[in-house]
Amino acid sequence: MVVTMFPEPDEQRRAIGVFSFVAAAGASIGLLLGGVLTDAMSWHWIFFVNIPIGIVAAVAAVRLVPDSVGLGLREGADVLGALLIVAAVMLGVYTIVKAEHYGFGSVHTLGLGAVALALLVGFVFRQRHASKPLLPLRVFKSRNVTGANLVQISMVAGMFGLFFLGTLYMQLVLQYTPLQIGLAFMPVAVAIGVFSVSLSARLNSRFGERNMLIVGLLFMLVGMVVFTQVPVDGSYLTDILPAVAPLGIGLGLSFPALMTLAMSGAAHDEAGLASGLVNTTAQVGGALGLAVLATTSTTYTSSLLASGVGRLEALTSGFHLAFWISAVLVAVALGLAVFVLRQVAVSRDDAQPVLAH
Repeated sequence: MVVTMFPEPDEQRRAIGVFSFVAAAGASIGLLLGGVLTDAMSWHWIFFVNIPIGIVAAVAAVRLVPDSVGLGLREGADVLGALLIVAAVMLGVYTIVKAEHYGFGSVHTLGLGAVALALLVGFVFRQRHASKPLLPLRVFKSRNVTGANLVQISMVAGMFGLFFLGTLYMQLVLQYTPLQIGLAFMPVAVAIGVFSVSLSARLNSRFGERNMLIVGLLFMLVGMVVFTQVPVDGSYLTDILPAVAPLGIGLGLSFPALMTLAMSGAAHDEAGLASGLVNTTAQVGGALGLAVLATTSTTYTSSLLASGVGRLEALTSGFHLAFWISAVLVAVALGLAVFVLRQVAVSRDDAQPVLAH
């Protein structure tokens, strides 16, 4: 909707900046408000609070978003393709999470992993031969669409895992309360707000989305490497703040640039498909990344505890391993941004984004 409602490039950049701010900062603000609700009332309210938010969003959508007529379901829907991809992702995440209990080399883990992979292959086969595929494979002919989604998966996998395990580090090792944890992540929300809304559109217009994505990923990588050094007796000012501040700057620069790059290679009538794909890869990347990092961290911590290492030291070492994996995932995203993505330029003839050769 952002792409179709704001076709003029500069206006579109600003709109994507605002959209990215709401999407990314919402998660950070949720950490703070979730801490307030948990401390003041009950952890159950972190679920109940979504009901009024959903109602307000629905009413606002009806009143503010222009209506448009699409194909709907009259030409059919790829139900089999939807079932295959959902089953593949769910089974894959379940297999990774349960690997700690059964073992990574067990029949249970390898067998279910093979089934998940087979379901994924079946989904690709279905998309090649279905008359109305859920995800037409032609969209991946665009280098920027493919590259941006690969960057999204890797970047979000590292980011989600780090935020989750960083929260556990502050809670279990540093003994922070939920409210203190929310406040600890506030610099992320502030930095995302400043860079997404105020600066991203001008920086992307001046230096290009690809270049700003690279800079943003570098900031994220710095923050994650700093997180790998947090000690058992860490201090917020000397250990946590130097990690979360670069993360906020990196996210504020990366998300608007990545969204523009992901949409730049799609035809106008495939804007919905391209945006749906980039949002899906974010969710899949987050689920898989969190499963891998949490499982790896827990397994390593358990092995250290079994060998006689103290509880806090074992927990911190497990978190360190997960933070290093997060850094590697962001480094992979950085490599993809450098070697796969192309810069988006603006054609003076039609004022539309095009790929620079």
